[in-house]
Amino acid sequence: MNLIDDDMLFNYVPRMATIGQQFPEFELKGVVSNDLDSAFETFTNDSFEGKWLCVFAWPKDFTFVCPTEIAAFGKMTGEFADRDCQVLGLSTDSEFVHLAWRKDHSDLNDLPFPMLSDIKRELSEELGILNEEEGVCNRATFLVDPQGIIRHVSVNDLNVGRNPAETLRILDALQTDELCPCNWKQGEETLNAA
Repeated sequence: MNLIDDDMLFNYVPRMATIGQQFPEFELKGVVSNDLDSAFETFTNDSFEGKWLCVFAWPKDFTFVCPTEIAAFGKMTGEFADRDCQVLGLSTDSEFVHLAWRKDHSDLNDLPFPMLSDIKRELSEELGILNEEEGVCNRATFLVDPQGIIRHVSVNDLNVGRNPAETLRILDALQTDELCPCNWKQGEETLNAA
């Protein structure tokens, strides 16, 4: 007895990972410096045990919107670190393309976070963030708690950059473990459920 018919397989649409789910296991090479001898490291889920993760994906290296976002996350990495959160960038480009772009683009020379290479598209597929038409990642952002549970997901169109300050605001709100109203900022009162 076949429980899945051919029409169901043909019409299968991958689902995007969402809030409350475990972030998928991964093992990816990342670029951490411009020096070829020390540029590459391998990262897994266990590389940042006990930390929050901010994983943000971009479509392609050597493009126009992507470096504005990557540089903005780079400038804010210290603020994420102050909240015990590791920033990780991700695209389907190879680690060698990441390195070349990092060396070529002045805003990316000194990035303080790894640029992960998902060249096999395994993590991107598990997350459900591949743009079907272009075959690259959508502009997706995931905040993952220290237990590996996804607590926030956002996705932008390929042409629209995201706001790292808003991602940081959401991280602050999540870390309060309280009810936070619209536009809440760190240090402001949270809501009391009466």
